[in-house]
Amino acid sequence: MSDATSLALDKSGILERILAFRELVLFVFIVLLIAGVSIRSPRFLALDNFKVILLDASILMVVAIAQMIVMLTAGIDLSITAVLAFSGMAVALLVRDGIVTQPWLCLLLGTLIGLALGSINGLLVSKGGMPPIIASIATMTIYRGATYLISGGAWVSAHQMTDGFISIARGTVFGIPNLVVTVIIVSLIAYYFLGHTPTGRKIYAVGDNPNAARFAGINVNRINFLVYALSGGICGFSGVLWVSRYASAQSNAAVGFELQAVASCVIGGVLISGGSGSVPGVLLGSLLLSVIVNALAVARVNPFWRMAIQGVIILVAVVIDTMMSRRIGKREAQ
Repeated sequence: MSDATSLALDKSGILERILAFRELVLFVFIVLLIAGVSIRSPRFLALDNFKVILLDASILMVVAIAQMIVMLTAGIDLSITAVLAFSGMAVALLVRDGIVTQPWLCLLLGTLIGLALGSINGLLVSKGGMPPIIASIATMTIYRGATYLISGGAWVSAHQMTDGFISIARGTVFGIPNLVVTVIIVSLIAYYFLGHTPTGRKIYAVGDNPNAARFAGINVNRINFLVYALSGGICGFSGVLWVSRYASAQSNAAVGFELQAVASCVIGGVLISGGSGSVPGVLLGSLLLSVIVNALAVARVNPFWRMAIQGVIILVAVVIDTMMSRRIGKREAQ
């Protein structure tokens, strides 16, 4: 065996080990990042600041899980935050007008609205044969416009909301914030669904090799429809959480948040080419991104520089993902 071949095998082994322990690597990096930022800005370690990071990361985690489900099939949904904004606004208007008052009903309605919007994406991709990025960009624009139309461009403010609605995200259960409890529940459901059900395994199979999935008897179109519908439902649910968390419903809510969700997935190990990714990795990717954003704010970095830095992080994550996908593809081809 030549030295070049041995070196290639060694590099492949290193890559496999990195992929196998990616969550651990992310966790260690987050700890080191927190320690490093704390040395420069001691107030970063304040309990109140960590609470802000956790609460801000919570909604990102839920939305990133929705994005992950789509990306596992080698798709992408850029309309997720438009779905979030429309669902949140629609429910907030109902609360404002006194039509809906029960918190659980608000969450249910938000989920159903998101499910309907996500199903439209699913039909465009699975039945219409449209590329996911084109379909989701089109619906993103439509849903944003629809959010403005149903609200008349006005906001729904805190004084127009009931205390029960605001407590959906701001309340606590045995001292634990509702948002944290929600993330735990959603994460456990997603973890079980994707890893321990036949449908979840089909989602991975479609992303890994759609042609092989068809030969195995999997209805690829049905799976593609399902992932976009689920993504919409989760984002509709998140829309209610968003409005409750910030006690404000706006037509431009969460603009650009979809890129953070994609970055969280890629950082967490979800391959853009599909077929690989885990819920724990996405949670850690979301947490890492939230820590970085908060650290930049604590360090009083100019907001425009923050956007630029986030863009660089997304670019680096995508480049690394692409390199890993190519290496894995070459190794499988050998």
